[in-house]
Amino acid sequence: MQQVKSGDKVKVHYHGKLRSGETFDSSNGREPLEFTVGGGQVIKGFDQGVTGMQVGDKKTVEIPVQDAYGEKQQEMIIEFPKSQFPPDMNPEEGMQLQMSNGAGQNFNVTVVEVKDDSVVLDANHPLAGEDLIFDIELVEIVPPASKIIMP
Repeated sequence: MQQVKSGDKVKVHYHGKLRSGETFDSSNGREPLEFTVGGGQVIKGFDQGVTGMQVGDKKTVEIPVQDAYGEKQQEMIIEFPKSQFPPDMNPEEGMQLQMSNGAGQNFNVTVVEVKDDSVVLDANHPLAGEDLIFDIELVEIVPPASKIIMP
């Protein structure tokens, strides 16, 4: 039976949890996640976790911070003046917002504190600083598409 290797396109069902047992994501009730192993589409630890699996295999993979979203970076936490927010916006702790940098790139931030004249925003990935645990089931190794090559 074929084992997953780097470069394979696979379909998996998964259930992602924190060490506390709290679920942060799951494919339950959705189509399986499809990605190319080693293609940079998922975190490093997830790629490594499916490598070697066979269709029908189920396993639990513990992914340390460095193979997940990395440690929280203090420089990604910024204090932003309230005067820079739209006048009709009332920022609240936990609120998810989108910001744009000077180069026109958009990124997600989370409001972590609201002060009198400013708002503290965290641009780290919400799962940064966390060890992750995934229950993974390999549903399919997608065969490569046939190609006709001109002589």
